[in-house]
Amino acid sequence: MLDVNEAFSGLSVDDIAKAKGFYTRILGLDVTEENGTLGLAIGGGKSVFVYPKDNHVPATYTCLNFPVDDIDAAVEQLGRAGVQFERYEMTDENGIARGIANGNGPDIAWFTDPAGNILSVLQGA
Repeated sequence: MLDVNEAFSGLSVDDIAKAKGFYTRILGLDVTEENGTLGLAIGGGKSVFVYPKDNHVPATYTCLNFPVDDIDAAVEQLGRAGVQFERYEMTDENGIARGIANGNGPDIAWFTDPAGNILSVLQGA
């Protein structure tokens, strides 16, 4: 059967160098590079596999979430680093959906990596 202890997630990008710079310099993740692919350290000894794909199409869903203790501080800090947050009908002026637009859920703000994949920071998940 499947070994769930060894399971991992992956996502594609159209430019490994841009992805590495973004995940390292902007998000501050530990990133390894091997054979033209990246490993994004996400804690617990796990990583997300990032691979190049010539015909990459950005994920249209949130493919990577980063829990934070203070979403306002995280959005401000990332904004100073150049991250632009997505604006949806349910988000406030800072790009944060409070309590998933007050329907009881986490506070969440979405942004994209250089390949257009949707990422988020969220508090209260």
